[in-house]
Amino acid sequence: MEKAMKKNLLQAYKQAPWRTQLQWIGIFLLVLVGVAVVAGVYLMISGRAAATGRRIQSLEAEISALEMEISDLKTQYAEVSSAKSLSERADALNMTMLDPLEATYIEVPGYVPPSQPVLAPPPAVEEISTPVLLPEFTASLWDWLRLRVFIEPSLPAESTESVTTESVTPAPTEVVP
Repeated sequence: MEKAMKKNLLQAYKQAPWRTQLQWIGIFLLVLVGVAVVAGVYLMISGRAAATGRRIQSLEAEISALEMEISDLKTQYAEVSSAKSLSERADALNMTMLDPLEATYIEVPGYVPPSQPVLAPPPAVEEISTPVLLPEFTASLWDWLRLRVFIEPSLPAESTESVTTESVTPAPTEVVP
């Protein structure tokens, strides 16, 4: 009787084979969907990275072309503004060199020449002051441990307030130029 009851109890809690198969199929499909999502995200990110790389390459090519154009324009400007070119153009326009002593200067009534420009004060040597750091911030961990753990417990109770971190010699913080 007990065996029969165990068998009935086991049958009552045992799932049908088709349910077990459905569970395995569901788990497989869930894993498959997870892999597909990860692959999709990977493809999306790698596609964006490739597109960004191509955009960077095209921008670098554009920068190179613009730098070449700028250097060409600088060369043309240098040729046009050279002394030889300027004298040739002045000769073509029938211009001659003027002697400053032979020039006629005209006074214009009401014209006020610009005042002297306001110049910046002469450069002064500024002394760089080192920041003042409290000894609490310059003590090393070893100094703090030595002070708090090794020295302080051995002192009497009333003298613990008198021990401060000022007795710890701070590490040098000044930078000598």
